[in-house]
Amino acid sequence: MERVTFLVADTGSRISCLLNPEKLVRRRLAGLRTAVSGSGVLAGPAASDDVLISTGGGRTELDLELLFDVELTPAQAAPAAAVDVRDLTKPLWDLAENGPTRTGPAAVRFCWGLWNVLCVVTAVAEQLERFDASGTPGRSWLTMRLVRVPDPIPAPVQAPPDAPTPAALVAAAATAPTQALHATLDPGITDDGTAGGERLDELAARYYGAPWLWRLIAVANDLYDSPVAPAGRTLVIPEPPAR
Repeated sequence: MERVTFLVADTGSRISCLLNPEKLVRRRLAGLRTAVSGSGVLAGPAASDDVLISTGGGRTELDLELLFDVELTPAQAAPAAAVDVRDLTKPLWDLAENGPTRTGPAAVRFCWGLWNVLCVVTAVAEQLERFDASGTPGRSWLTMRLVRVPDPIPAPVQAPPDAPTPAALVAAAATAPTQALHATLDPGITDDGTAGGERLDELAARYYGAPWLWRLIAVANDLYDSPVAPAGRTLVIPEPPAR
């Protein structure tokens, strides 16, 4: 399965996690509040429950637990001479920080398999372990809390029951002949957090009429960590599998 990836809205940069989480907790808080009056909460001695008022809105949260370890990091993916695990977790930690040109954390797009959620990071914590003689940690158990924000992108079209499985698309991409070459022109994500015109599902809809075949394009072009094609790159558009 693809690695968890965050696309940062105001920079367009991509942050990939070292390992995927073993679990993801999704939590929903409904748009309700306790009814109050000038004298306090509306209640009575015989009331079993508070009087609730529906305010609309609400809150959807995602909790991630991620592991980072300097001994597990591929040499090509680690910073030069990385011995402090905080060098690996800093990009994710900074998602909860204020930026030099903005107040509050940046909007990020959480991408993982079929998950594609525009959100902000409201909390982050890490448990540091395996300290060396100088006190430098080598392992981090990183916990993140994401809160969904309004996303202008419509929900993806669901694949029909007879659509090829992800495994079948991966196998087909290895042998499929080239149908066309596509030069990406627009950035994959804009400053307001919306995806641009080079999302892979949009390309699959354009060439195949089937947005759920985006994985075929992704595998053929080694885009395993992002659902967005980078700007200025020529993509191979393979022939779709026989239906």
